[in-house]
Amino acid sequence: MTLDPTLWYVIPDATVRAAKRAFPKGNRYMTMYDTLGPIFTNPDFADLYPRRGHPAEAPARLALVLVFQQIEHLSDADAAEAVRARLDWKYALALEIDDPGFDSTILGDFRTRLLTAGAESRLLTIMVDTLVDAGLVRTRGRQRSDSTHVLANLRQLTRMTLVAETMRATLNALADTHPTWLAAHLAPDWAERYAVRVEEYRLPKAAADRQILETTIGQDGYALLDAVAAADTPPDLRQNPAVQLLRQIWLQQYYGPHDVRWRSEDDLPPHAQMIRSPYETEARFATKRQTTWTGYKVHLTETCDDDQPHLITNVETTPATTNDVCVTDTIHTHLAARNLLPQEHLLDSGYMAAEVLVTSQQQGVDVIGPVLGDTSWQARQPDGLDIRCFVIDWDAQQVTCPVGKRSVRWSPRTTRAGASQEVIGVQFDPDDCQDCALRARCTQAKTGPRTMKLRPRDQHETLQTARQRQVTEAFTQMYAARAGIEGCLSQGVRAFGLRASRYRGQAKTHVQHILIAIAINIVRVVAWVQGIPRATTRQSSFARLVASLG
Repeated sequence: MTLDPTLWYVIPDATVRAAKRAFPKGNRYMTMYDTLGPIFTNPDFADLYPRRGHPAEAPARLALVLVFQQIEHLSDADAAEAVRARLDWKYALALEIDDPGFDSTILGDFRTRLLTAGAESRLLTIMVDTLVDAGLVRTRGRQRSDSTHVLANLRQLTRMTLVAETMRATLNALADTHPTWLAAHLAPDWAERYAVRVEEYRLPKAAADRQILETTIGQDGYALLDAVAAADTPPDLRQNPAVQLLRQIWLQQYYGPHDVRWRSEDDLPPHAQMIRSPYETEARFATKRQTTWTGYKVHLTETCDDDQPHLITNVETTPATTNDVCVTDTIHTHLAARNLLPQEHLLDSGYMAAEVLVTSQQQGVDVIGPVLGDTSWQARQPDGLDIRCFVIDWDAQQVTCPVGKRSVRWSPRTTRAGASQEVIGVQFDPDDCQDCALRARCTQAKTGPRTMKLRPRDQHETLQTARQRQVTEAFTQMYAARAGIEGCLSQGVRAFGLRASRYRGQAKTHVQHILIAIAINIVRVVAWVQGIPRATTRQSSFARLVASLG
């Protein structure tokens, strides 16, 4: 397919007349077009198409259809039907009133093109640029971010159904690609165990019977892997993705291959590595307070200036096990690429760390959020001698205690292998600490001296400043605006299905999240233009009654 070089299309007169008669006050899609214009253009996606071939459906239109699809929770088939049947869609897409539309498979092809080219984030970048040009997003303004959990598109599997379904998926894959080889290596009883979908209710209930079946499935898997490893096996079969996945899951779930045994719960891989389904291999199990889920996290960043509509400027999709603090720098990097780094960025404590504070300051971003307090026992005691009671001479690499004694050891080192977290170990002279009158308030060591760990100077000083600021009334007033991001997440979940992935895999789920973010922006811009006020926090009937009585 080759791309139509047309920048954009003028709405046909017949479409304009019919739409204006049908919607004299306009509607969401017509107001969107009248306010923002076309948003996408064909040259935005020129690199996704070859220079020769059959004419392709205009990608500028396809991108909008993908967004409209998220607004209305439509399947590809229903979205393609809406292009043919909906007058307001034809207006927004600048189509003739009798345009026959396109086949629904083109939408899937366009998503694939975006993913193959790594161009999915381009959609949001173009949308945000349009909003900036329209004066609806202010550069160097105030923004806020938060995350919520996303359920993967998979069936929850127990460990036994996982291995049985993995074996079945591998056999199905080989039956498609190497049927002759598989027929020659089939065990007689595999058809009974793996011909149909494995369901928990069909499996044995007695513990002894389940243990036998666990071992049997493990032996079946290792037998298949042994056959694949044979010298006469076709090389491409050994590299089959289903075979590689079988090998990986068997390593996670079994001891073997000679003495095949079920791994104990204590000897399973961490959640960040554990595969939960042979059909959705990137989803991970995670727990946050009372919530447990298998899937991903989505991080939304929105503007929150009082005199502007609140619009989403960045979207990140991560594995469920990724800590929020690991995403802060990524958010700032992507905002910087769009020239949209905020002057103030409101975050909850999960995104905060000393390293984040330092990096953000270097980028000119004031990160506003509560940092973790000093967790030492000295800080929890009213008269304890915590780090604030000591004087640090960074140039001399010495620390002076409250009674004037100086440290004798200053040892920079790196902790958490691979994480590159720098700390400085500090120790005082045992003779100075042994008979100190303040010893009980300073250390709980029976005979040893006071020791402490310091962060590098820039992190230490920035962290101390943040701790001092967050107990002030001014901080409380600034940070109050962060709560509004909960409304953004709620709108995404309730109105756009943000919490349930329609697709399999993190990349496709990220595309969905980007399209949802653009859809939310369109809905909010239209509401802003039409003068519809922002929704307030909902209250129960009883809460409203109590408030009225007060």
